[in-house]
Amino acid sequence: MSTEHGALLGPAEIRELAAALGVRPTKQRGQNFVIDANTVRRIVRTAEVRPDDVVVEVGPGLGSLTLALLETAAHVTAVEIDDALAGALPATVAARLPHKATSFGLVHSDAMLVRELPGPAPTALVANLPYNVAVPVLLHMLDTFPTIERTLVMVQAEVADRLAAGPGSRVYGVPSVKANWYADVKRAGSIGRTVFWPAPNVDSGLVSLVRRAEPVKTSASKREVFAVVDAAFAQRRKTLRAALSGWAGSAAAAEAALVAAGVSPQARGEALTVEEFARIAEHKETGA
Repeated sequence: MSTEHGALLGPAEIRELAAALGVRPTKQRGQNFVIDANTVRRIVRTAEVRPDDVVVEVGPGLGSLTLALLETAAHVTAVEIDDALAGALPATVAARLPHKATSFGLVHSDAMLVRELPGPAPTALVANLPYNVAVPVLLHMLDTFPTIERTLVMVQAEVADRLAAGPGSRVYGVPSVKANWYADVKRAGSIGRTVFWPAPNVDSGLVSLVRRAEPVKTSASKREVFAVVDAAFAQRRKTLRAALSGWAGSAAAAEAALVAAGVSPQARGEALTVEEFARIAEHKETGA
């Protein structure tokens, strides 16, 4: 165990743990384990984890970030789908941070199926999200646990750019708008490839999401607003009049909804804020 980082895992410990468990990181689950103690400490700092925070972590893997979170937070609940990893994590915590073992909880499940968590309600979400499910998992957690005020996720750099993009950006799209429904979103740093095992063939980025103090003001439901967003970007090259014709029932009905919402029928989805999508949803004609 390295003295410099105390309880945290380094490259040798990660490989020893993996070998003992017979674990090979799998592409199928998008697993890339962080092997650098400085990186996990940096993530905890960037996430502004406080001593009273109850943190939920998705995809803890062998526990690199879990241990760094436990050093600071009041409680950490990890959600892990992998049988071998979920089975080993409590023992890793008990061995390396024995005084924090009672502050740790494990949910052995697919994060997309989690509807409740044991223990106190989470105040923060901090996770190195598997690349292939990052956006749906993030949106599901924000939706299911409204007590999560602050989120910091590590995702593929391209996904980070998309999540944090604003209207008018080339990469602004469905993830950008839906994340913005819940939170103020911004890029919070970059992570190189060498801190992972195995090293991925893409760079990673940190995204910070701070829950909106006030929800988007609209009489439309989230489901209704998201239906407009999905329709607008399904054919992102088309004008909204054309792209929303299926959603509205006809191009004329789409135009009427857009005009009533104060949005140009010739605009494209990538130019609109989440508030404008909400206004369009409010003006959908029903039973016309």
